Amino acid sequence: MQTIDEITTDFELLDDWEDRYRYLIELGRALPDLSPEEMTDATKVRGCVSQVWLVSESDGKSPPHLTFRGDSDAHIVKGLVAIALALFSGRSADEIQTIDAEAVFSRLGLQDHLTPQRSNGLRSMVTRIKTDAREAAAA
Repeated sequence: MQTIDEITTDFELLDDWEDRYRYLIELGRALPDLSPEEMTDATKVRGCVSQVWLVSESDGKSPPHLTFRGDSDAHIVKGLVAIALALFSGRSADEIQTIDAEAVFSRLGLQDHLTPQRSNGLRSMVTRIKTDAREAAAA
């Protein structure tokens, strides 16, 4: 999986938004699919128009570090899942809370080129990730 810095660099190299959409789709295709058993009501992200599932796993250390996996039934949204995973996965619960996802998404130009529904869904993913991190830190 690519890092958020690699994704940002790649986005900057693509001038045309059609190319960026294609790149988003490629990012999504590169994500491993979740198993049908992982696509449950408990892992479903609320607030997304498309189906989105996020699975979080904590290493149980103090402070806990979380790994996220995700999937979607929509190609572009799965690419957005890939961006969110690159931004948050592998970080400590405390670090996850301090990440300004909106600033990163803005730097990528996503706010200006996503439908309001997709933008809301992206915010819902971030909220869910930060909630999972808070819960892992409290456990």
